[in-house]
Amino acid sequence: MAAADGDDMKTLTGIMTAATVAALVTLVPTSASAAPQRCVAAAPTPDFYAAGRISTTPVTDTNSRCTTISISDVRDTADPSDTCQTFLVAVGSLYSDPVEACAGTRTVLATGIPAGARFRVLYQVDYIDPAPQVVAFKVWY
Repeated sequence: MAAADGDDMKTLTGIMTAATVAALVTLVPTSASAAPQRCVAAAPTPDFYAAGRISTTPVTDTNSRCTTISISDVRDTADPSDTCQTFLVAVGSLYSDPVEACAGTRTVLATGIPAGARFRVLYQVDYIDPAPQVVAFKVWY
């Protein structure tokens, strides 16, 4: 992932001054599906490819009623029968563990995310030739 821009650093600094990052953000999934919360869904756009992963454009969590980041509705746009992919989330320079997410369920990537956090979702690509794999999905936050 490229170096964090000024807005990313301000967000991460704000998170760190509120408390330690470990106390606020748990970038390790705690269950296979998201707890019922009032989360909102978005379909982020791809931003760049690096080291076998596609990163989305940054997403700013403005929803204080949801403290998780989760994924659903996964499908390869070139092969709609391929409905599973490995995802992780980046908040500043912190990354979650990779987690496989599939269509038909909501899979948690991170918990304890405070409103205002800025994050990216990354997914592992299965192929890059003739072009990098494009995976459609919803991110819930």
